[in-house]
Amino acid sequence: MYIHERKDWPHFKWNHARLSELLAEVRYRQGRLLGRMDAVGFQLREEAMLEALTQDVLKTSEIEGEKLDTQQVRSSIAKKLGMDIGPAPQIDRHVDGIVEIMLDATCHFNAHLTQERLFGWHAALFPTGRSGFHRIAVGGWRTKASGVMQVVSGPYGREKVHYEAPSYKRIKNEMSGFIKWFNNTQESDLVIKSALAHFWFVTIHPFEDGNGRIARAIADMLLARSEKSKQRFYSMSAQIQRERNDYYNVLENCQKGSLDITLWIEWFLNCLQRAIIASDEILKTVLTKATFWRVHSGESFNERQRLVINRLLDEFEGKLNSSKWAKLTKCSQDTALRDITDLLERKILLKDEAGGRSTSYLLSLTR
Repeated sequence: MYIHERKDWPHFKWNHARLSELLAEVRYRQGRLLGRMDAVGFQLREEAMLEALTQDVLKTSEIEGEKLDTQQVRSSIAKKLGMDIGPAPQIDRHVDGIVEIMLDATCHFNAHLTQERLFGWHAALFPTGRSGFHRIAVGGWRTKASGVMQVVSGPYGREKVHYEAPSYKRIKNEMSGFIKWFNNTQESDLVIKSALAHFWFVTIHPFEDGNGRIARAIADMLLARSEKSKQRFYSMSAQIQRERNDYYNVLENCQKGSLDITLWIEWFLNCLQRAIIASDEILKTVLTKATFWRVHSGESFNERQRLVINRLLDEFEGKLNSSKWAKLTKCSQDTALRDITDLLERKILLKDEAGGRSTSYLLSLTR
């Protein structure tokens, strides 16, 4: 028997005493992080927020097996937040859609959750009306045509079924109850409510596709509300992606158990705590970038050099060589070599001693 088939569904229970110390620790870390970010100044806060939101969008899609372009995501977020980060690549409307959802959830965290809002999120997630090669019902609850809804993970051909969601016939009433509960401000701690909302929404699985991404947006919305802050400095989705196997295992275990979901809430709180701790890496990246440009503030760089240096300071996949430079900056190989030689002479770039089939370069951060 699945949890949603029990007669007392959806009256969840949990062990308050068992969770109280962990919840207090999470709350302490939330406050400490916000305090640290207040102290670093406006520009660094913006950079940290851009990095955290970029990770959130990338990883919430990666959990579902979808890899987005990092620079498109960063540019889309920056544009919507009014931040200038230089020349922007052409942005796919699917990328814009998931960015819009995450920003709407976290920047308007006090707004009511409504059926129309959820339908809008779903339509933004699937702007072509397709999930992969399959046409799906967009901007509406799943229907009889959707068939039996199973929650699965794993690669195509080796999927693992974790549980079966309620019938489409129950969706309208189930979501009406969920939305009413979500908008009830008399609820207990908002971090606990975030864990409950994530679990409850994923259990109902009201859409034909995109339920996981929307569930994580809903959870982020409540976390932002718990912190009374539109600014995000950690990524819960990035941490869930790191712990994806445990995420699906605990979901599966609780779907087949009683209405006591202490195990799920405990896992969620621990995952959240680790996400906040991991934000130190985000701050470290931002500070490294700020330090680099402060050290070199009196030097001149052309637009191509600034673009590539910022990519190296953010998240650059693989090794930098002259061919990648030319491709990134849309210039000729000769121009790329002149740009690189200039930076080598100024000891801003170093040759990678590892060598290989083609010469590659590293950014010098020692000055």
